[in-house]
Amino acid sequence: MQVPLDYAHPEAGTINIALNRKPATDGANRIGSVLTNPGGPGASGIQFLEGEATSMANLNKRFDLIGFDPRGIGQSSPVRCLTGPEEDAFNALDSVLDDPQEKAAYIQADKNFAASCMQRSGKVLPFVDTVSAAKDMDLIRIALGDEKLTYLGFSYGTFLGQMYAHLFPTHVRALALDGVLDPSLSANDLLQAQLVGFERNLQAFLTNCNSRKASAQPCGYAVSGDPATKLNALMTRVDSTPIPVGSRSLTRSLAVIGVLLGLYSESFWSTLDAALTATDKGDGAPLLRLADFYLARNPDGTYENETDANYAVNCLDRQVPTDIAAYDALGPAYAGVSPLFGPAFQYSNLACAYWPVKPTGQVGPLTVDGAPPILLVGGTGDPATPYAWAQAVNRQVPGSVLLTRSGNGHTSYDASACAHAAIDDYLINLKLPAQGTVCSS
Repeated sequence: MQVPLDYAHPEAGTINIALNRKPATDGANRIGSVLTNPGGPGASGIQFLEGEATSMANLNKRFDLIGFDPRGIGQSSPVRCLTGPEEDAFNALDSVLDDPQEKAAYIQADKNFAASCMQRSGKVLPFVDTVSAAKDMDLIRIALGDEKLTYLGFSYGTFLGQMYAHLFPTHVRALALDGVLDPSLSANDLLQAQLVGFERNLQAFLTNCNSRKASAQPCGYAVSGDPATKLNALMTRVDSTPIPVGSRSLTRSLAVIGVLLGLYSESFWSTLDAALTATDKGDGAPLLRLADFYLARNPDGTYENETDANYAVNCLDRQVPTDIAAYDALGPAYAGVSPLFGPAFQYSNLACAYWPVKPTGQVGPLTVDGAPPILLVGGTGDPATPYAWAQAVNRQVPGSVLLTRSGNGHTSYDASACAHAAIDDYLINLKLPAQGTVCSS
């Protein structure tokens, strides 16, 4: 469907928003449509729905399931910054800036990235903010023929949902927000909280691995030594000598990203164990595959536009410090909360300091006066959207209900049958769980 490129100047032209739909399977009792978003920002809602529709079978009885690629993402006028080989080089670059040459190379790479985004996507770059995406959602609702919006959002998709309720509170039927993002935190404070979460999940993985070294199903990475000690040694090794993988190399930055991906769900732990075990034996291919999956790299060396879009949306939504000294100063705190991830991600918001378009978003709580009660879902061990964020938004949004899932991993819908059922019940029947309800993994 077509939407205005610039809502402030609708005469300036339109862009296309791509959607897909799986019609309700019980048409006689159809309620309407449920719009979904997987997060990112940068993840394709179309691809998400294709993969997730089976899990949503209960919702699908009563609702058409709707996926969409938000503006700038996937098939919706995508932001493009780098070619495949350029993105390979960008992702492989050492992000632990422990000497002047590495620091200079990293800063230059961020400047080049920002300039390339403007050169290749200057038309849409100023207009891929979350406010505009939420306005698109209201036009999608109208096009679908729904009087009010029913929405299921995950991770960044919870921020998109909050923004919709802020802009269109009386257009909301039901919002279920799983893996809640706190809009009142700055970019670097959000990142520090995530570092805490991923470090906790890393320690849980390592502890679990160590505890199973003598079991019937041992953790391979613990068989010949302490896994934490081995992981530190591995990172030191690939920093000084990256492991060749075909025509590419597993660098420290890519190895860290591979580990990060493995911590998104406990169901990934066995894959992470196998990848680390292989890397310890000199085969970096499995860990590189995990990094490639996280970075949305295709087997042919091209990339989906997730990284490009992630920066494009985030750089518009939140101001960041523009002085490199502000990022230098983050070092002790970041390393203190995560010796592995802290130094690797200390400068990850720096690209936004060189962004060619000024940010338009404001950090702060979002009022939703006039909206019906909203369901918030938070996992106590969620690394990417820490539980404290769900608690904070529960305080910020009067009448909201917080459903807690006890356990590790990012988001709860597919991690807990209890949370899954509660979300479905709310979206279908508008029945909220009792405040304080706790689901186990």
